[in-house]
Amino acid sequence: MEPRPIRFLRNLGRMRQIVSVLLNYGFGDLVDRLHLRGYVRLGQRLLRRKGEPTPPLSRAQRVRLALEELGPTFVKFGQVLSTRPDLIPPDFIEELKHLRENVPPFSGDLAVQLITEAIGSGRAQIEDISTEPIAAGSLAQVHTARHSDGTKLAIKILRPGIRSEIETDLDLMHEFATLLQRYVPEFRVIDPVGLVRHFERVIRREQNLIREARTVEEFSRLFREDATLKVPRVYTELCSDSVLVMEFIDGIRVDDREELAAYRISPRAIAANGARIFLKQAFEFGVFHGDPHPGNIRILPDGSICLLDYGMIGMLDEQTRDLLIDLLMSIAKRDVARAVALVQKVGQPHDSLDVALLNADVRDFIESYYGIELGQLNLGSMLNDFVRILTTHGMSCPGDLMLLIRALVTLDGVGRSLDPDFNLAAILRPFVEAAVRRRYDPRRIASGIFDELRTLANVACQLPVSLERTLDKLSHNELRIQLEHRRLDQLINELDRSGNRIVIGLILSALIVASALLFRAGSGPAWISVSVFAISAFLGIWLIYGVFRSGRL
Repeated sequence: MEPRPIRFLRNLGRMRQIVSVLLNYGFGDLVDRLHLRGYVRLGQRLLRRKGEPTPPLSRAQRVRLALEELGPTFVKFGQVLSTRPDLIPPDFIEELKHLRENVPPFSGDLAVQLITEAIGSGRAQIEDISTEPIAAGSLAQVHTARHSDGTKLAIKILRPGIRSEIETDLDLMHEFATLLQRYVPEFRVIDPVGLVRHFERVIRREQNLIREARTVEEFSRLFREDATLKVPRVYTELCSDSVLVMEFIDGIRVDDREELAAYRISPRAIAANGARIFLKQAFEFGVFHGDPHPGNIRILPDGSICLLDYGMIGMLDEQTRDLLIDLLMSIAKRDVARAVALVQKVGQPHDSLDVALLNADVRDFIESYYGIELGQLNLGSMLNDFVRILTTHGMSCPGDLMLLIRALVTLDGVGRSLDPDFNLAAILRPFVEAAVRRRYDPRRIASGIFDELRTLANVACQLPVSLERTLDKLSHNELRIQLEHRRLDQLINELDRSGNRIVIGLILSALIVASALLFRAGSGPAWISVSVFAISAFLGIWLIYGVFRSGRL
C-alpha cells in the first residue's frame, strides 16, 4: 500500500475537482469547515459558478446533482445511502432514489476486444458478440452473444479503467469521512468513517464479477427443486473478475400488465410467488437478492420468475434471523420490555440513549399494530415506523439488516402494484412459524447443549495450564498488567503545548526586562537593546494572538 503522502499527491487533481463541484452546488460552508478551500485557490479561475436556479433547488436536490456530476463511485455511494433511512433524512432518501447514472456506453469494438481477451482459451465457444450494448451502467455494460451450442448469452463487461477510478475515489472518501468526523460534530451521529467502510465493501463486491457468478450458482443450487424461480445458467469456465458470461433471459417485465395479460399470467399469482421466493431466500437460506425492483424481475411465459443482477446481495446469519423473529413475537405478545431490549440489540446507538423515551416510543409502536388482523397488517408501513424509531433515537442498523428492510418495503410496493389485495405479512407468517419450530426442535436444542458442553470441556482442560503459567509468572515477578489510557495522548499534547507557552513567555519577559535595564543604564550600544526589546515585544504580541486564536485563553 502506498504511503499516505504519495496517495495525497497522486489524488490532488481529483480532490480539487471534488471541492470545485461542492462549491459549484453551494456547499462552500462545508468546504470551509473542512479546511479544503486551499485546494481550489490555485485553480480558482477554472470554477464555473452556476447561476441561482429558479425555483431554487433544495439541499437534497443539490446533493443528488453533485453526486451525479462526480461520477460512478459517488453515484453508487448515493444509491447505497438511499437504502439507509436509519441514517439519512426522508427528503434525502427520496431524492437519492432518483439518482441517474447517466453514463454513455463505451466503444462496442473495445468491449468486444476486452471480452475476447478476458475469455482467453474459451473464445472459440463464443460467437457473434454484438458491438451494441443492451444495457450500460456506471461500472459495466452488457452485450449479447451466442454460445457454440446455440444458447443466447448475456455478457457483462467492466468498464476499462473503472477499478483505478474507484480506488482513487475511495481514498478520497476516507479522507472526507475523517475530516467530517473531526470538524463537523453533527455528522458524527451517522459515523461517516464506518459508512464509507461499509460502502467500500459493497462496491468491491459489485466489481468482482467472479463473485457475482458464484452467487448466481449458489441461488441455482438453493432453488434447484423450486420451478417457480428461474436462475440463469452461468458459464463459469468463461468468467473472470472483469467478465460475466451467463444465459440470456428474454422475459416480460413484472410491471408490463399488457404482456402479462397476453400470456394469461395472473399478476396476483406473480405477486404471491415473488414474495414467497424472496422470504424463502431470507428466512430459510439466509441469503437474499438485495434489489428486487421491477427492472430486475422478469416473468417467463410459463409464469416462473427470474431475478436479474445479483451484484447486490444481503446475508443474514442465524442469530440475526432469530433476533427478527423474537422482535415480531414480542410485538405479537405486547411485551414492551422485551421489544425495547431487542431494539437496543438490533440498533447501534451513536450516543447515550434516553431509555424512558425509547420505552414510550416502542409502546406506541406496539399499540399501533397490536390486535390488527394479519390480513390487514401493512408490513411496509410497520417496517418504516420501526426504522423511524431507530432514527429518532440515534441508532443505526447493521447494513445487511437494513438492506433486508428496504428490500421488503420495495417488495411490498411491487406486490401491491400487481395485486391491490396483496399482503406481505400473510405470506411471511408461515416462514415465522417454521423458524419458531426450528428453534425449539429438540434436535437443535440438543445440538446447542452439546456445543456448549464441548466449549466448557475445552475451557476446563485449558484452565490448569493457564493457571500454572499465571502462578509461575507471579512467583518470578513477571506478571504484568496492561492499562489502556484513552485520550491520554491529547492530555499530554495539551500539557506539552501549555509548558512550551510558559517557557517562551518567561524567556520573552526576561529579554524585555534585560533590554529595558540595558537601555536605561546606557551600557553598550543602544541599538542592540532597542532591537532586542522590539523583537521580544513583537514575539510576545504574536504569542498572545496565538493564544486568543486557539480559543483557549
